[in-house]
Amino acid sequence: MLRLSEVKLPLDHPEEAIATAIQKKLKLKPEESLDYKVFKRSYDARKRDNIQLVYIVDVETPKEKQLLKRFQKNPHIRPTPDTTYHFVAQAPEGLTERPLVIGNGPCGMFAGLLLAQMGFRPIILERGKAVHARSQDTFGFWSKSKFNPESNAQFGEGGAGTFSDGKLYSRIKDNDHRGRKVLHELVNAGAVPEILYINKPHIGTYRLVKIVEQIRNTIQSLGGEIRFQTRVEDLDIQDGQVRGVTLVGGEYLASRHVILAVGHSARDTFEMLHERGVYIEPKPFSIGFRVEHPQPIIDECRFGDKAGHPVLGAADYKLVHHCKGEGIEGRSVYSFCMCPGGQVVAAASEPGRVVTNGMSQYERSGKNANSGIVVDITPEDYPEGPLGGITLQRQLEAKAFELGGGTYQAPGQLVGDFLAGQPSTEFGCVKPTYRPGVKLGDLSESLPGYAIAAIREALPEFEKKLKGFAMHDAVLTGVETRTSSPIRIKRGKDLQSLNTQGLFPAGEGAGYAGGILSAAVDGIRVAEALALSLVAES
Repeated sequence: MLRLSEVKLPLDHPEEAIATAIQKKLKLKPEESLDYKVFKRSYDARKRDNIQLVYIVDVETPKEKQLLKRFQKNPHIRPTPDTTYHFVAQAPEGLTERPLVIGNGPCGMFAGLLLAQMGFRPIILERGKAVHARSQDTFGFWSKSKFNPESNAQFGEGGAGTFSDGKLYSRIKDNDHRGRKVLHELVNAGAVPEILYINKPHIGTYRLVKIVEQIRNTIQSLGGEIRFQTRVEDLDIQDGQVRGVTLVGGEYLASRHVILAVGHSARDTFEMLHERGVYIEPKPFSIGFRVEHPQPIIDECRFGDKAGHPVLGAADYKLVHHCKGEGIEGRSVYSFCMCPGGQVVAAASEPGRVVTNGMSQYERSGKNANSGIVVDITPEDYPEGPLGGITLQRQLEAKAFELGGGTYQAPGQLVGDFLAGQPSTEFGCVKPTYRPGVKLGDLSESLPGYAIAAIREALPEFEKKLKGFAMHDAVLTGVETRTSSPIRIKRGKDLQSLNTQGLFPAGEGAGYAGGILSAAVDGIRVAEALALSLVAES
C-alpha cells in the first residue's frame, strides 16, 4: 500500500475528485484500478480566498512496486507504515501480583486498559467518583457553587480532560503509533470514527462521559478492578523499592509495581511523595487568563466568506508573542487550550481558590470562542524548592478567589480596560460564560507584575494577526494556572523513578504529557515497561 501526502483539493470538491487527484499524482490512467482510504484530512486557510483541503491517503494499486521505484525521490509518495498495535508481553499463568495504577485520567485509564488486555488484572485507584456522579458534582459546582474537593473538574474518572472539550491532538513524537491505538480504542468505546482521520479531532465533553464508562466496562470485563473514592494516602518504600500503598481509611495493598498517573493537580500526593524521598524537581509551566471573543469574529478572521462552512466548523487559532519590553524580554505569551464555540469553566480542586479552564461540546456551537492567554514561567520565578510552583499556584488562585468576592466567582476585566490600566464596571457585547459568574474589576493584582506586563504587550500584537482580538469588549477571566504540572518526577530509561524501583511516574502530573492524547500514549508506554519488568521478575 502507498501513502500519498499533500493531496490538495478545493474546499467544495466532489467526492470523485480525490481519486482523480491520486491518479494525477501517481501519473496513472483513469482506467487503471485503485482503492484508497483517507488517513488524514486537514485544511490550509492561509489564503482565505482559496482555502484548500489537504489529504493524506493510503492507496492500493497493483502497480505499487513500479510506482515506488518511479517516485523513490518523492517524499510525498512512500510505503504505508504499519500502524497496527503489537502487545509487548502477556501475563504468565499463575501470576499473583497485581499491578496498581494510581489515577484514572487518560494516562491511568489507558495504562489500566493495556495491562488488562495483556492479562495482568490491574487495580486502578481513583480518588474521585465515577464519571457520571462526578459530572453531577462538577455541574453542581458551576451552577450552585457547591464545591466538592474530591469530585470536580480535576478529580474523578476521566481526569481533567473530561471537562476540556476532548481534544485529541498532540505534538509528541509517536514513531511507534501508540496514538493510533488510543484513537482506535476511543472509537471502539463509542467515539465518532472521524477522529481517526480529521486534523485536530475532538470528542466533546458530554460524549466523553459515555466513552469513559465504556472503557471502564472493558477493563473490568478483562479482570481489571477500579476503585472509586479511594485516595492513596501513603507509599510504602523500603530500600529504594516500592512495596505497596496505604489508602485513606488504613487499607494496605501490596505490589512491587505501581504506576503513578495522578494529574497535575494532585498536590497532596506530590507533597507525600516529596516527604517519602521520591526524586522530584520543579519544571516550567505557564500562568495567565482566559479570554473570550464572539466566535463569528474568529471565524471571519480565519475563513473570510467561508466562515460557517460545515467542513471547517468553528475556527480556532494559535498565537504566540516573544516579549521585548524592559523586565519581560525573553518571556513568551501564547494561546493555550483554545476552545471554539465553548465556555470558560471553573476548575478549582481546593476550597477557597479560583481556577479557570475551557471546554467545548462536540458541536462547538456556543456563541463565544475562548482560550488561555498565558505567560511562560520558570523555576527561577518560584525558587522555594521542588514544590515552589505549587506554592505560587495556590497564592494566585487564593488571590483570584478574593478578587472574585469570595464566592467562587472569578475576577474579570474587559480587554480594553486591561490595556488602559483601568477597572471594568460593566460588560459590553461579550457576555462571559464562566459559572458561577464573573466579577468585573482590575486584574492587575491577580498575577505577578511581569505576567501582567507581558500580556499587555502581547494583546496588541495578537490584534495584528487576528483583527478584533484586542477588541475593547473581549473579556479576560482569571486565573489560568493549571496549564501543566509544576513538577517533574524524573524517571530513567526503564520509565521507573530515578530513585524508587517499581514506581512508574506517568502522564501530566509527573511532567511527561500535556493533553488527553499525549497522556494516554504515556500511559501505554509505562504499562508496556511495567509489563516487561513484571514478566522478567516472575
